[in-house]
Amino acid sequence: MPTPEELKLIVKDKYGRIAGQSREENAASCCGATSSCCGDGMTYSIMADDYSGKEGYVADADLALGCGIPTEYAGIQPGMTILDLGSGAGNDVFIAAKETGPTGNVIGVDMTEAMIEKANTNKGKLGISNVEFRLGEIEALPVDDATVDVVISNCVLNLVPDKAAAFAEIFRVLKPGGSFTVSDIVVDGDMPAELRDVAELYAGCVSGAEQRETYLAHITRCGFAEIGIPKEKSVSIPETVLQDVLASLPKDRRDLNGARLVSITVRAVKPY
Repeated sequence: MPTPEELKLIVKDKYGRIAGQSREENAASCCGATSSCCGDGMTYSIMADDYSGKEGYVADADLALGCGIPTEYAGIQPGMTILDLGSGAGNDVFIAAKETGPTGNVIGVDMTEAMIEKANTNKGKLGISNVEFRLGEIEALPVDDATVDVVISNCVLNLVPDKAAAFAEIFRVLKPGGSFTVSDIVVDGDMPAELRDVAELYAGCVSGAEQRETYLAHITRCGFAEIGIPKEKSVSIPETVLQDVLASLPKDRRDLNGARLVSITVRAVKPY
């Protein structure tokens, strides 16, 4: 199991390489990198939602790395300040910028230099002024206290080693009455470690998904209210892969009992 610092280096390396690929290359692979990471030479597109009909959509910013569309449930209004965590090439940032309008402001934070560079290139093509990209880590956001109306994030917090610190940072930067909406990957039920490792490869090539109850407990402990899950969907693992992994386990461990990897979109509010 990698240490937190090792995991960050793994994520930076993988997403740095992903920044140089097209949406088609990322959508065609299990994790946004070469299909060899899947271990069987096959490719699957399992999670990427279709953004193409959204106002503000920029094809060059869509690397097919998300597991939801958090802006659909974020309640963004004109004039708001929005923060996108793990902003990548800017896909969700540009959607949010359209929704908050010229009187609003959108900040994207990413810890991968190549992604920040790609996002700024996309911003330059659009010629918009209400968007800013900052290099930084989610556990120590380069954002002032109580300055953000809405925080969004798309399939990124599962990659953060210290999720409790991440949600504490979200709480810190939100204004009282502000909210966050994040799409992420969690585990439901008692999934064998061997299958979980394979499933997480298909969900992003980097492990880190927590049990749903543990994930939601971080949010509660930070003091958030009105916690809800407006959308969820199972992460589909190819049946051949599923059966191969289960066949390798002792007979008494081959029953999943409903365990699954799930994409959830979570919304919560910082009380006044």
